[in-house]
Amino acid sequence: MSLISFWSVDSNKLNQISTPILFIFLFIFALLWLRSKFRRPSLPPGPRGLPLVGYLPFLSPNLHHNFADLAKVYGSILKLHLGTKLCIVLTSPSSVNEALRHQETIFSIRDTTVVALLSSYGGSDIVFTQDENNWKKLRKIFTRKMLSKSNLDASYSLRRQEVRKVIKGVFESAGTPIDIGKLGFVAALKSVMAMTWGGSGGLIGVDGTDLDAKFREAVDEMMVLLATPNLSDLFPVLGRFDLQGVVRKMKKVMCVFDEIFNSAIEEQRKRGGNGMENRGFLQFLLEIMEGEDSSESITENNLKALLMDIVIGGTDTTSTTVEWAISELIKQPNTMNKVIEELTKVVGLNQMVEEFHLPKLNFLDAVVKETLRLHPPLPLLVPRTSSQTTTFGEYTIPKGSTIYFNIWAIQRDPKVWDNPLNFEPERFLNESSENLYDFTGNRIEFCPFGSGKKSCAGIPLAKRLLVLILASLLHGFEWKLPEGSKFDMEEKFGIVTKKLNPLVTIPTPRLPNLELYNIM
Repeated sequence: MSLISFWSVDSNKLNQISTPILFIFLFIFALLWLRSKFRRPSLPPGPRGLPLVGYLPFLSPNLHHNFADLAKVYGSILKLHLGTKLCIVLTSPSSVNEALRHQETIFSIRDTTVVALLSSYGGSDIVFTQDENNWKKLRKIFTRKMLSKSNLDASYSLRRQEVRKVIKGVFESAGTPIDIGKLGFVAALKSVMAMTWGGSGGLIGVDGTDLDAKFREAVDEMMVLLATPNLSDLFPVLGRFDLQGVVRKMKKVMCVFDEIFNSAIEEQRKRGGNGMENRGFLQFLLEIMEGEDSSESITENNLKALLMDIVIGGTDTTSTTVEWAISELIKQPNTMNKVIEELTKVVGLNQMVEEFHLPKLNFLDAVVKETLRLHPPLPLLVPRTSSQTTTFGEYTIPKGSTIYFNIWAIQRDPKVWDNPLNFEPERFLNESSENLYDFTGNRIEFCPFGSGKKSCAGIPLAKRLLVLILASLLHGFEWKLPEGSKFDMEEKFGIVTKKLNPLVTIPTPRLPNLELYNIM
């Protein structure tokens, strides 16, 4: 009886003590839960910068390398201040997928630099327009009509003729050193120009000026200006002073383009568009601009800006990829031999490459993909701006942040790719149908032209032109380095990432029938 009584008393005391403790514990637990539930996510981690300038003084010339190194320290979502800009760098397939697909509407606007705005006629093109309805209209015109399969098929003779001219020029210079990057640029630009003006030949100004040559010079200068870091973009308050003179130079270049476009428009209106051969991109856009369908109406600035998209998007990226591909093949003779064997089998030694051969060149297609994996022309794509504050997991991405997509790092990530630094085209030949990589960015781990609805609109043309030029150069010639020359694969970051030191090689004709090199 006493034992029971003792236990009863002790239990009551225990209950009296434990009940308050239990309530305190539950209260603390509830506070912690509510805090985690409603806690505002913080900004991503990132390196400390200096007052006013942020991390600018610590950046290396190759920005994509710098960002990749920072991601190893701070993670795949990191922040850094560049001047007055808050920049968010994404370096994983999941984070890029979140931005370009799941939250694409928030990140649909491209980050517009001062010179980009000038080069696009105030954002009148597909890339930099900020009006969603205008973008949809321009994209439809560009992809479904201008670059439709039927239009590209119809303009093949123009591409073919310009590429053959380049092949003939190489043949006449056989045995002497040739800059592959410049060669590819001329082939791409002249092909794009021929398709733009139609089958009308070169452009001549009212004073007899060769406008084609003037056009090439203007494109060269524009690419340099687009790649020039501008203080006015990082410190908008300094924009009125144009301290580097970039705006002044770009305005001068745009005057040249205006002169050429206006001359071409006037000439095209006089000539008309009789027949598909004469119906180049310019004539096609004029018909839309002057047509009666208000749903497709475009302004003259839209017309010029769309022509600029074709020129800029279809030239430097193409020539740069040709240079990287031939560099990788020279570096690996066994892979080069496989390409030559395929070209010999599919095309034969008694004819030049035609566009109908291209779908059969499976190994060359894999070489192009592997080149774009290791050397994407735009390693950070075109940066975008967040239109509103949003969250990525535990992090806040504030409105107005500039978003960089480091696809260069993703396409070299050992977590995604086997032997990621090796040039192995065979990796693209062993794909199953459900895991097929293409150029549309259907799989984020390989998206050299972006992903989502705002991926590169010029992929159909770029692929045809790139492979035609590359196949023609490799089929027509053997390429060897000059005696005693140094070979490297160093990069130079810019609007398009090129080789630091241009690839200079000596061509030797490899086809037995030399008359083939003179056939237009």
